[in-house]
Amino acid sequence: MKAGYLAAAAAALMEGVSAHRVHRHAHELFHAKKGLNDSEFCVPECSTIYTTITGSPIWVPTPGPSTTSTTSLSSSSTPVAPTSTVTIPAEVPTPIAQTCPTPGTYTFPATTLTLTETTTVCGASTTTVPSGTHTLGGVTTVVTTATTVVCPYATTKVTSGVVTSVIETTTYVCPSAGTYTIGPITETVTATETVVVVPVVETYCPGTYTAPAVTTVVTTQTVVYCPYTSSAAPTLATSVPTTAAPVEASPTETKAAETSPAATYSGGGKAIAYTPYTADEGLCKSAEEVDADIAKIAKAGFGQVRTYSTDCDTLPNVGAACEKYGIKMVVGIFIGQAGCTNASPDVEEQISALKSWKKWDIVPLVVVANEALFQGHCTVSELSALITHVKSELGSAGYTGAYTTTDTVGAWIQAGVSDAICDLVDIVAINAYPYFAGNVFASAAGEFVASQLDIVETLCGKDGLVLECGHPSEGKCYGDLCGSKEEQKEVIGSIIDKLGDKVTILGFTNDKWKAPGDCGCEQHWGCGDLFGF
Repeated sequence: MKAGYLAAAAAALMEGVSAHRVHRHAHELFHAKKGLNDSEFCVPECSTIYTTITGSPIWVPTPGPSTTSTTSLSSSSTPVAPTSTVTIPAEVPTPIAQTCPTPGTYTFPATTLTLTETTTVCGASTTTVPSGTHTLGGVTTVVTTATTVVCPYATTKVTSGVVTSVIETTTYVCPSAGTYTIGPITETVTATETVVVVPVVETYCPGTYTAPAVTTVVTTQTVVYCPYTSSAAPTLATSVPTTAAPVEASPTETKAAETSPAATYSGGGKAIAYTPYTADEGLCKSAEEVDADIAKIAKAGFGQVRTYSTDCDTLPNVGAACEKYGIKMVVGIFIGQAGCTNASPDVEEQISALKSWKKWDIVPLVVVANEALFQGHCTVSELSALITHVKSELGSAGYTGAYTTTDTVGAWIQAGVSDAICDLVDIVAINAYPYFAGNVFASAAGEFVASQLDIVETLCGKDGLVLECGHPSEGKCYGDLCGSKEEQKEVIGSIIDKLGDKVTILGFTNDKWKAPGDCGCEQHWGCGDLFGF
C-alpha cells in the first residue's frame, strides 16, 4: 500500500463477545493506497519511479554521454530502421544488435565481458498498442509538495538513420503536489495494432557475461541478437533513482541462500486477503458472518487467506472457518504506529493471542509487520529485532513454519535492509500495485508485478511471494491504467496467470466505510465477484 495512509493509533484487542461490532483494529493503514508505485525509492517529498514495459529489445546500444536539460518534460520520436551495417561495441552486457543488410550466412564471434560494479544503461523494449496516441516510457514522479526533481530518463536519438537509446538527465520544478511523467515518448498509431519501441533504463549487476558465437543464415534483411549469459547469473533489475544529479545506480549485493536449516513455506494455493470487517461501517463481523465469507472463498477455489492481525476475533473466528472448510491461514503481527519495539503492549498482545491459539497446522506463514519500513513505523534495526523476537516467542509455542515480513520494493532496496532482514526470513515478500505505476498496460500487469518480485528475490537470494496485489473497480487513471471493472478483471487475470500461487489478491469485498481518497479508488478494491463471491 502507499503513502498518505490515515494516521491511526492501534486499538487494544477486544476479547470474547465484547469484540463483536466494535471498530476494527485501526487498519485504515491496511488498505489506503495513495498513488505511488511499489518500486519507488523513498526520498523526502519526492519519489521517482522507473516504468518498464516488457518485451524483446530491438536496438540496445551502450549509452552515450549523459546530457542535462532544465526544460523538457516529454519528447517524441518516430522509430527509424537502421540504414547501415553496424556492430555496437559491448561495454556492458546489453544484447549486441547486428544488422544484416543482404541475404547470406553471417557468423558473429563469441564475446566475454566482466563487470566489476553495478552499471546502468539504456535498453529498449517493445509493446503492442492499438490505434491512437499513446504516451509510453519516461519516469513517473509523485510529489507531495512543490519541489524540484532531478532524475535520469531513457530516450532515443536518431543519427544517420541509426536509432540509439541514451540516458539523459532532466531537472524539473514541480509547481505543486501531483503526478508528473518526465521524458516519455509519444507515439501516434494509425494501424489497428502496432508494435512500438520504448527505451528503458536497465541495471546490470557485477559478474562475467558471455555472448556465444552465432552462425545464422538470413534470407532477408533482419537483426540478430547475441544475448549474454552470466556465470554469476545476475538479474536485470529496475533502476533505483535518487534526487541528486548526476544519477547513477547504486550497487546492490545479492545474498546467497542460507545454508543453515530454514523453515519451508508450503502454501495452500491461490490466496486472497481477508479482514473480518463489515463493508459498510468497518465494524467487526460475527463468527457466523466470517464463516459465511470463508465458505464462499473456499468454494471459489482459494486454498488460503491472508489475515493481518489478531483483532476482531480473527484467530478464533477466521481460524475455525478455515479449519472447517479445509483452507490455510496466513497470520500476521500488525504494526500500526511508529516505534515498533518488542515491549509494545499491542505487539505483545498479538503475540500472546497467537501463542494461546496455536492452530499451527493451518498456518503456513507468519508475516511480521506489513509495510512497517515504508510507513516509517519501524527502523531497520527495530524490525530485525521484532522478527527475531516473534520467531523466538512463537517457536516456544510450537510453531515450526515459515516467517517473513512484507514491504514495498522501495523499502527492501534501501541501504542496510537486505543485510539485516534477508537472513531472518524464510521467504521474501512484497506488496505491488500496477495501478499506481503509470504506463503499464492491463495485459502486462502480471509481467510488471513479476519483475518487482524478481528484484527482491535476487536481493536476498530466496524465493518470494506477492502478499498484496490487486486493482480497483473504480478510480482515476494513472497512465494507461484506470479504475474500472473491465480493467480490474484483465489486470487480476494477468497477475494470476503470471504468478499463480505466489500472489495474494486484494481483496474480498469493497469497503464503503472508507473515504474515496485522491485516487477515488479507496472503496473499490473488492474483487470477489470475479470469483463468484
